[in-house]
Amino acid sequence: MGNILRKAVEVRRNELINKLITFNLYKKEGRHLFELSLTELEIEYKQALAHTHPHSDMGSIRFSGLKN
Repeated sequence: MGNILRKAVEVRRNELINKLITFNLYKKEGRHLFELSLTELEIEYKQALAHTHPHSDMGSIRFSGLKN
């Protein structure tokens, strides 16, 4: 059971690190993202989302096939 939880934490940490990198965040107070705990990464991600305009590059709607 411990290995399953450890793997789930590792997967979530990697997801958050990749999402934070899309926000151009690589360090927090001189520490690299991979050095942060899952809780610290969750907090950073929530703060990054709160400071991002909903129509910015991250998660914005993109229409394809439109003719000009």
